[in-house]
Amino acid sequence: MDKEAELWMEEARNYLEYQVNLGFQELLLPPVSENKISLSPLEAVRSELGECTRCPLHKTRRTIVFGEGNPAARLMFIGEAPGADEDRQGKPFVGRAGQLLTRMIQAMQMEREEVYIANIIKCRPPENRDPEPLEIRTCSPFLEGQIAAVAPEVIVTLGRVATCTLLAVKDSMSNLRGEFRYKNGIPVMPTYHPSFLLRTEPAKRHKAEAWADLQKVMALLDRPRTVSGDNQ
Repeated sequence: MDKEAELWMEEARNYLEYQVNLGFQELLLPPVSENKISLSPLEAVRSELGECTRCPLHKTRRTIVFGEGNPAARLMFIGEAPGADEDRQGKPFVGRAGQLLTRMIQAMQMEREEVYIANIIKCRPPENRDPEPLEIRTCSPFLEGQIAAVAPEVIVTLGRVATCTLLAVKDSMSNLRGEFRYKNGIPVMPTYHPSFLLRTEPAKRHKAEAWADLQKVMALLDRPRTVSGDNQ
């Protein structure tokens, strides 16, 4: 327990003893000081989200999948929506696609803990369908809050839905990927979603294209470049 927490506990103990000595049967609580609890920017966004019931997805989800990783990450990955594994565990990208994403990050000479990972929406759509416009609009302020809180140097969008939503464009991934675009001044590299790469695994072309996209991100971050993405 850190010193600040110990001081708070001591103050609480002293106040309770004071109430008992006065003979009170019920606890009288002092007004809450806003300065007592200081939330980090990401914690503030999560607190505002709460146990969200703002759209119909709350009726079918198990857990909210907010996001995870380094709150001061230089690199942020944004996917589409949680899947079944993520809905069970409450963490983004933990299924087969998540395992591939982890290998992609490692191929970039980074660890998963160094980056921040989030999704366009925070609850799993039934049957993993595409998020609907209402769901995206409802979740957008929280994603914007995450981006502002982390303030990454680069964002990688994974797949068409994440890319088109974040950049407010309509196009195919084959046309969008491979070139930096910008979101509020932050470079954004669109690339294929790991689940798409798994589905098309026998044809190595898309994997090679995704690796080329990530190498451009590495160059922008001034990370050492590897010869190939065989780690993936």
